[in-house]
Amino acid sequence: MARFCPACGSTVGGAAAGAAASPMAAQSPMSYAQPVSYAPPVNSEPPEYTIHGDNLQVARVKLRPGQELYAEAGKMLYKTANISWETRMSGDSLGQKIWGALKRKVMGESLFLTYFRASSPGEVGFAGDYPGRIQAVTLEPGRSWLVQRDSFLAAQSSVQLNIALVKKIGAGFFGGEGFILEKLTGPGLVFFHAGGDQIEFNLGPGETIQVDTGCVVGFEENVNYDIQFVGGIKTAIFGGEGLFLTTLTGPGKVIVQSMTLEKLRRELAPARTGGDERGPLGALGGIFSSED
Repeated sequence: MARFCPACGSTVGGAAAGAAASPMAAQSPMSYAQPVSYAPPVNSEPPEYTIHGDNLQVARVKLRPGQELYAEAGKMLYKTANISWETRMSGDSLGQKIWGALKRKVMGESLFLTYFRASSPGEVGFAGDYPGRIQAVTLEPGRSWLVQRDSFLAAQSSVQLNIALVKKIGAGFFGGEGFILEKLTGPGLVFFHAGGDQIEFNLGPGETIQVDTGCVVGFEENVNYDIQFVGGIKTAIFGGEGLFLTTLTGPGKVIVQSMTLEKLRRELAPARTGGDERGPLGALGGIFSSED
């Protein structure tokens, strides 16, 4: 039986308390939790891979459930049927997606990246657009590599892809890569593609190597990158190497390629007559042109 407060007339104890504690009231149909869509977390473990072939190499990447890669548009060669793929802009929010698309446009790349994810064990293959070799680099958390625009092939989704402005104007004008390089920051596995063969240098502190412009595939972020004038006018004009060389100073790793896409185009050009790689006028004209 309900009791009433003599001061305000409201019910107290008894039925009110029982009603509040009633299990039937707690099991109202409206109180059941609604089903929520759930996306399995990304498996951040590095995938297994093999690099197949000689000078037309293919990166064969074996993905376990939940592992995910992204690649430049058109770089996929094949995939097993259980590997899902989706073309999307990078970033979580709409603003990040738009900003990422603008940065990729500045880099001269497509607005979208293609993501590959495994629901069960499967395989996906990637290859470059011209003869060359593939290099795999594992980036530690927070560690970055700077690479030329055309060399990036694919990476784990944990790797951040951004643009990097060359610090010095001279390097931007004469480096064969322009002002824009791609910056890849770990953790995760990254695949690079470059023309011909590749040579890897592990520079010590203060150690310097000079490279023909355009032949630099990539280097660690702490490597100093600059452009220096060739020793003399005669060498610059008649040496067949142009007016400038790329200078890289350690500490850090550097990857150099033996064949650039621009060199390949020159060799295949119908008007190719042989002789020096660059004549006197070509060397002078190279000041305002890039290797690629």
